[in-house]
Amino acid sequence: MLKRTPLFDLHVAAGARMVDFGGWEMPLHYGSQIDEHIAVRTSCGMFDVSHMRLIDAAGSGALDLLRLLLANDAARLEPGRALYSCMLREDGGVIDDLIVYRTPAGSGTAPAPAPYRLVVNAATAETDLAWMQAVAAGRGPAAGAGAAAPLDVQLLARTDLALIAVQGPAARARVGAAVPRLADALTALRPFSAVTVDDWFVARTGYTGEDGCEIALPAPQAATFWRALREQGVVPCGLGARDTLRLEAGMNLYGSDMDQGVSPLESGLAWTVDLRAPRPFIGRAALERQQAGPALRQLLGLRLLGRGVLRSHQRVATAHGPGEITSGTFAPTMGASIALARLPAGVAPGDEVTVELRSGPAAARVCRPPFVRNGKVLA
Repeated sequence: MLKRTPLFDLHVAAGARMVDFGGWEMPLHYGSQIDEHIAVRTSCGMFDVSHMRLIDAAGSGALDLLRLLLANDAARLEPGRALYSCMLREDGGVIDDLIVYRTPAGSGTAPAPAPYRLVVNAATAETDLAWMQAVAAGRGPAAGAGAAAPLDVQLLARTDLALIAVQGPAARARVGAAVPRLADALTALRPFSAVTVDDWFVARTGYTGEDGCEIALPAPQAATFWRALREQGVVPCGLGARDTLRLEAGMNLYGSDMDQGVSPLESGLAWTVDLRAPRPFIGRAALERQQAGPALRQLLGLRLLGRGVLRSHQRVATAHGPGEITSGTFAPTMGASIALARLPAGVAPGDEVTVELRSGPAAARVCRPPFVRNGKVLA
């Protein structure tokens, strides 16, 4: 049986087309996926992302665990700041990509938050948590060196919380109008930062290439918040628009653009790997071997030069050998078809390549993502 978020009944009442996504019954769209996409680019839209798993990490060993698990270094985090990273296998394959926050001090009467909060993907949530618990208990690999001593860390899956993403140039203003007690905090909030207001956790992050925020709140309050946003003219958006928006923004999708079979170095995510400090994180040795070995494949963007639609798994012919599209779609902001593709070393932005569409070979231009950011077409 599919799982449902606290907002399921509101989605059905609004006429959403519901689909299976990672074992959850989620809205694909509420009528026009393109209208939802444009609303986010030009004004404001909201997404129910309560299927994603929030995990709080507490205890004296919480930071030690994160520094072992993640390719990026959580020690860099100041209170209230966020970090994007991949969690790796010993061979460098990506178990999941996630955001980790060093939680700010609470306000009001709410209990003090755990020092760190992670947000992981819905489809991998159970395996992610089991992996984290195994490493914390000393049963997982310790930077390839075998078993490690158990760490003093408590991992809590926050199934009591809902998560709503509000995205677009008007997002923070609309949220502040819907919930006035958040207005001042939203005005002062820096990108990739978070603040707690009573028992609400508000982060200026997102997955669309636009400004906005993601709000974790007690599940029983989610429907009231959703309705308040609707009263402010915020457009409900489904998974379809979320996918076209993130692809225009050049953001990876786990399971398509990276997975356990590829490393972040082959997925356009080398910027999320911190090798500066001599920190023994899981997968580090494999990444260093990759860097020292033959030139790696790279994840670049494609823009179709003619008619048709780029799709995942289509083959790409280049002057340097074959490649493959990992994600592709029609980009409403651009009026063209775009894709992310894993291509051989030597391929460069500006090159012309050939994609095998269903209708036959078609020319595409290689470009460097993002395609769109803050409403502006860049590619």
